[in-house]
Amino acid sequence: MNRQSGWALGGPLGGVLGFALGSMFDAASVTVQTTTGSGNAYTGGRIAPHAGDFAASLLVLSAAVMKSDGRTLKSELDYVKTFLVRQFGEQQAIELTQMLKEILTRDIPLKDVCMQIKQYMPHAERLQLIHYLFGISKADGHVHPAELETIAFIANYLGVSIADFNSLKAMYFKDPTSDYRILEIEPSASDDEVKKAYRKMAVKFHPDKVAALGDEVQHAAKEKFQKVQEAYENIKKQRGF
Repeated sequence: MNRQSGWALGGPLGGVLGFALGSMFDAASVTVQTTTGSGNAYTGGRIAPHAGDFAASLLVLSAAVMKSDGRTLKSELDYVKTFLVRQFGEQQAIELTQMLKEILTRDIPLKDVCMQIKQYMPHAERLQLIHYLFGISKADGHVHPAELETIAFIANYLGVSIADFNSLKAMYFKDPTSDYRILEIEPSASDDEVKKAYRKMAVKFHPDKVAALGDEVQHAAKEKFQKVQEAYENIKKQRGF
């Protein structure tokens, strides 16, 4: 995988962003300098290249999900802005939110965008994108079927497996089998298989895998990691081991 920074400003993704960047502000303010000693993604009023690639991907995919049901809700915009404020600061979040509004007016070549992201972005970060998109879809307390269909489409072309997709979905949609789906196993799994699945998922969803993206992304990853732990504890309690 090519992990160069700044890749989001080229290709299909850059084509979508280029219009928004040209309309809103200089592209240099989005993806410029690398992180420094603090390890934070946001430094000196700029967004570090790696975090900028993630933010750009997130904005375009967020717009695709928000557009899929034919309406854009304030609750969805607020959800995105809250994340951006925590991740990049108030001023940068204002600019990025304006960019999102601009992207919402554009046609998005979603398949091509997803394939570009898959080429450059590590798997753990792609999982975090899908987790985040489920959060947007539930921001108003109701998930439109078209939004779920769009997230599934995105997951497929991001190279996220059906098992991983269903695991992330189960973190937001609870039913009697959701704890098992979070661990990517069947209710008929043995106790040993449950323990093995938990260890595997704990490694896959560990927050350290997205540490380079900044505190807020890592915080969201910790919430996801906690869902894995909760699912395991629930199964342990049910089975008495």
